[in-house]
Amino acid sequence: MPLKRLRESLTKGNLWLYIFALLRERPRYPYRIADLIEERFGWKPARVTTYIVLKRLQAEGYVRVAVRVNERGRTRHYYVLTEKGEELFEEARRFMREVYSSLFGGEIDAPE
Repeated sequence: MPLKRLRESLTKGNLWLYIFALLRERPRYPYRIADLIEERFGWKPARVTTYIVLKRLQAEGYVRVAVRVNERGRTRHYYVLTEKGEELFEEARRFMREVYSSLFGGEIDAPE
């Protein structure tokens, strides 16, 4: 049970981190984000939960919507990480490294 709670808190409980990781790479369609989380990180959040989190992040200024018209003339909405979102992600990265180091000693073997 404790490991299950840990997994849930590090995944579902912090969905915003996974969203930010994807948006740091490039703007994303909102409906693709849940699928990409499953492909990349091995768990799939509910699509409705993903939308709710995206809307909250937008209201807080961490992401914004960019509107583009594709080659067929169709309007597409993408989510883009803002500068405020980038700063929060970097703070979270530092915090997670500190927690890891405190709990397990040493540094995380991951690129900056």
